[in-house]
Amino acid sequence: MPEPKKTLIERLFAEHRNALQAFFYRRIKTKHDAADLVQEVYLRILRVKDTDAILNPEGYLYTVASNLVHEHYVLDQRQVALIDLDQPLIEGELGARLRDVLAQLPPKCRATVHLKYQHGLSYQEIAERLGVSPHMVQKYLGMALAHCRRRMERMR
Repeated sequence: MPEPKKTLIERLFAEHRNALQAFFYRRIKTKHDAADLVQEVYLRILRVKDTDAILNPEGYLYTVASNLVHEHYVLDQRQVALIDLDQPLIEGELGARLRDVLAQLPPKCRATVHLKYQHGLSYQEIAERLGVSPHMVQKYLGMALAHCRRRMERMR
């Protein structure tokens, strides 16, 4: 006797939710969008009229997920195509956002970014100016870049 629709879907998501989230995260790189796409897979499978016709439920789940990754990519490309980054207004807006994001960094992280990208100093030169090791400069830059990536992504 086939499994009832709701039970099948609940079982699939109980077993595959984390793997699906990881699947999306590896392909789209944003945790927020990955969680949304997992929910979208769930909704799309709920809309399937005849779940008995699905011979391989796990395979179907990942087929839907793959299609969503493709749709997400296409939508992102359309949005990027609509934005002319050379427009002074867009350039100014991005600059203002980036300044706000950089202002949130701890002082040494902010100084490291400034010295590296505004003045082109080496890790060693930055380390000497800030009184830290070159390895700490590398850590500060990594922390700053990760922070900027997260915050700018949320501002989309």
